[in-house]
Amino acid sequence: MSKEYKLLLVVLIIAAGLRVANLASLPPGLYPDEAMNGSNAQEALTTGDFKIFYPENNGREGLFMNIQAMFVATLGNKPWVLRLPSAIFGTFTVLGLYFLARELFRKKDTIIPIVASFLLATNFWHINFSRIGFRAIMAPFFLVWGLYFFIKLKESKRRFLYAVMGGALYGLGFYSYIAYRATPVIMLIAMIYLWFEARDKNELKDFYKATALFIITSILVVLPLALYFLDNPGSFLGRTTQVSVFSSDSPIKDLALNSLKTLGMFNFAGDYNWRHNISGQPELFWPVGLLFILGTVLTIKSAFKKDISKKDVRWPALITLGWFGVAASPVVVSNEGLPHALRAILMIPPVVIMAAWGGDFIYRNIKERFSVETTKKIVAIMAILMVIEAWHSYFVVWGKNPNTADAFSANYVKLAEEVNQMPILTSKVIVVNASGIDVRGIPMPAQTVMFLTNSFTEEGRLNKNISYITPEKLKLISLPPESVIRFLNEE
Repeated sequence: MSKEYKLLLVVLIIAAGLRVANLASLPPGLYPDEAMNGSNAQEALTTGDFKIFYPENNGREGLFMNIQAMFVATLGNKPWVLRLPSAIFGTFTVLGLYFLARELFRKKDTIIPIVASFLLATNFWHINFSRIGFRAIMAPFFLVWGLYFFIKLKESKRRFLYAVMGGALYGLGFYSYIAYRATPVIMLIAMIYLWFEARDKNELKDFYKATALFIITSILVVLPLALYFLDNPGSFLGRTTQVSVFSSDSPIKDLALNSLKTLGMFNFAGDYNWRHNISGQPELFWPVGLLFILGTVLTIKSAFKKDISKKDVRWPALITLGWFGVAASPVVVSNEGLPHALRAILMIPPVVIMAAWGGDFIYRNIKERFSVETTKKIVAIMAILMVIEAWHSYFVVWGKNPNTADAFSANYVKLAEEVNQMPILTSKVIVVNASGIDVRGIPMPAQTVMFLTNSFTEEGRLNKNISYITPEKLKLISLPPESVIRFLNEE
């Protein structure tokens, strides 16, 4: 095993450790959006109806719920079980980013690939969403791996195998998160890059064939979802129109402000939602934020050189900048909760690539001024400090803050645990005194209790002797005197 692969193995161990450690207890609680996924997974396991698209909770592509269902079937209906797929997707995104960066930056002496994967492994932003049961974590995974195999089309060996693998992975990304729908622009930039590569090698004919195979494979993978949207056009946009900047009274002004907030989230003020971040903390640890600024300057400088057809860092720079801009677009056109770390999740890979670019520049300058041994010590100390910082930020600062437990509806989990301890023969009535999207007649917050007690379906409620009603209905009905009533109140 080469030295770099040994380093990569260490990075993957760090990535997996930060994403799996204490997953049974952290995040605390279970947010109703996560529980809604779990309820759909439980129902799919009961009915055998694994859906392409689940319409509840503003609609969600079904792939993640169906994957979660397999974990629930094996490991049970616990919060950490819903989150384990996210940890796996997050860890393998770290691996994919290394290989993608290695394909983009072909210079043998560059450290950008290994630094980018390390920065992703230790990034709080990515660690956090790798430990939450949201489908969005799949978006960077599928884009990174899809783009990697697409870039591999420039190699003559196994070109058509890469086309099928890349097309399938890229196509699956459309089942991940609505922001992914902007990514064809990124692929177009990469396609132009490959066209120049193929032209220089006199391989345009094979390029056209492989690219066509990639596109056809992607279309075939996306086709079931596309057909669903044709039959259910209202599901295609979901909440997009509700939160769009173009629905506001001053869209131009809002676009400008949203752009500033989004650009400022890396170094100044990040997402204020405790579920997404240490409230208001920049999305990048400050040394990484400085590397990102430096890397952005280097990326822009490389991207706008005159001759873009030559083989150097120009195309990697164009692809990275294009990716950054495209991934930012769903964020800045939204007027809800900015800066928004979840909606910006596809920005994470290009951000860490640019930070790694800055890191590569600093590393080269350190090597010129210090001995090899001193340089290694400096790098090792910085790496250790960053791992410690990532652990401390997530498991101590964020994990132990009471706001985090509130953000994940920890009280609802306690209620579910109390209900589970009651005898089956006891009639249990949950009065849902909390606002939320209506899910089959009951407000959304009840999903936490429903998933943990396996009472989302009518059959599940009968088996567990559980009923869910609203306060208004409670006033209108008579309950058996032996009923135990519990209130699920607004957090």
